[in-house]
Amino acid sequence: MPEEVQRWSTPPATVLTGATGWLGSALIEHLLASKRKGLRALLRDGEDASHLEQSGVEVVKGDISDKRAVARLFDGIPPGADVIHTAGVIHPKSLSEFTKVNANGTRYMVEVAQSASIRRMVHVSSNSPFGTNPVESETFRNQEPYNPYLGYGASKMQGELAVLAGVEAGLDAVIVRPPWFYGPYQPARQTTFFTMVRTGKFPMFGGGTQRRSMVYVENLIQGVIAAELTIGVSGRGYWIADERPYEVREIVETVRRALTDEGYEVTGKPRSLPVIIANIAESADRALQRLGQYQQQVHVLGEMGHTIACEISAAKAELGYEPEFELYGGMRRSIAWCREQGIEL
Repeated sequence: MPEEVQRWSTPPATVLTGATGWLGSALIEHLLASKRKGLRALLRDGEDASHLEQSGVEVVKGDISDKRAVARLFDGIPPGADVIHTAGVIHPKSLSEFTKVNANGTRYMVEVAQSASIRRMVHVSSNSPFGTNPVESETFRNQEPYNPYLGYGASKMQGELAVLAGVEAGLDAVIVRPPWFYGPYQPARQTTFFTMVRTGKFPMFGGGTQRRSMVYVENLIQGVIAAELTIGVSGRGYWIADERPYEVREIVETVRRALTDEGYEVTGKPRSLPVIIANIAESADRALQRLGQYQQQVHVLGEMGHTIACEISAAKAELGYEPEFELYGGMRRSIAWCREQGIEL
């Protein structure tokens, strides 16, 4: 860690959203393993809270799009508590969910946090408010203007703007911007990715030379905790990713090698399709979203024709962030976790 990076001690309490999601589940596991006290999490009505409650996590039921539920989440929280806001919708059933959760939900978190005497709020955002790299050889750093990618990007941008408005009003808050992440607690869409790569059905476009930043979930957790505890960085936003971006073809070949080394049968050969197919999918995605509709496969296909690459020098210098895991090791851990959970790849 750079000598100038100074850290607070852990807070008397930590408020979490998105605790049953991909990042949230891994983050809760990490915080419990590190003996973090006073954990409180917001879960939607109907979500199973038993495993969290048995681990000593205080559960508040409600929806983040309901400001009254957000207020209950903060009720009785001691002064000096921290907030880690990971809740978000990536692939919605309805486009309105983007606004309800990613924009309004974040705004409610900021508004309630401002009156709750918290020490710091960490907002987990995304690469999507900044879109895709205009030139494939370029890499996002830390001063790019907003250029949101479709509905998701616009809603995450609105979330960031709500946080920054809170900072202007006196809230201590930091924004973390992870790209595509991978690791334990993965959702079904990542399992589908593994299966498609294993069977040679995952499409690459134009030879797969597009670069994609990725982040193994344990690297991301390290970055989130550093953003929470580092003194003097309020109002900043940080890219948190693996050490370097990867070309899509490298990602595919690395996953195939990791699957083989974990004992899976890898068949077929990676497919390379003309970039125009991704361009057509992106155009269709834009048209569908203008009509208020969202189709996950079309969205993902369109995005895969682009480079989305960032560098992490600011997080290293200002937060002391040092990613521990690289692509092959992280993918092997991800695949091993799937096997342990009985998830078929």
